[in-house]
Amino acid sequence: MNVPVVSVVAKSGTGKTTLLIKLIAGLKARGYRVGALKHDAHRFEMDHEGKDSWRMTQAGAATTVITSPAKIAMIKMNRDEEEPPLEETIQKLFADVDIVLTEGFKKSAMPKIEVHRTSRSERLLCRGEEPDPTLIAVASDAGLQLDVPVFHLDDAGAICDFIEERFLR
Repeated sequence: MNVPVVSVVAKSGTGKTTLLIKLIAGLKARGYRVGALKHDAHRFEMDHEGKDSWRMTQAGAATTVITSPAKIAMIKMNRDEEEPPLEETIQKLFADVDIVLTEGFKKSAMPKIEVHRTSRSERLLCRGEEPDPTLIAVASDAGLQLDVPVFHLDDAGAICDFIEERFLR
């Protein structure tokens, strides 16, 4: 893959989205074009019943695109209701960005930053019984001693510095 990808992972309710939003804003402020990709383990609906695009998809369109001067949205039905590989999705949809930040995808082979909040869990996902070799950093509210850099959960600037140095220079 040409575009670098960093996955933000954590247990539910830990603050992945909050950190991700800060990282997107921080990297954008530095002049980077950032793509965001969220994993949803459940079925989600982006389109609304009764809208023209919803009706087109319901009629059987494999891909429905909505376009305007401000943005483009696409609803693409997966073959056999199987989620395509993460790498394939990124290659197809993110060619025009400098970096892709994902939320979730804990089992992917992408570099990961784990969000850790002690009130949510004492144990890290990526440093449990089977350490994940793709873990590159941890954002935590506790001072942890690990084999990867540990940043304070609220220090998005330092995490942006780390991402910029490692993936964008």
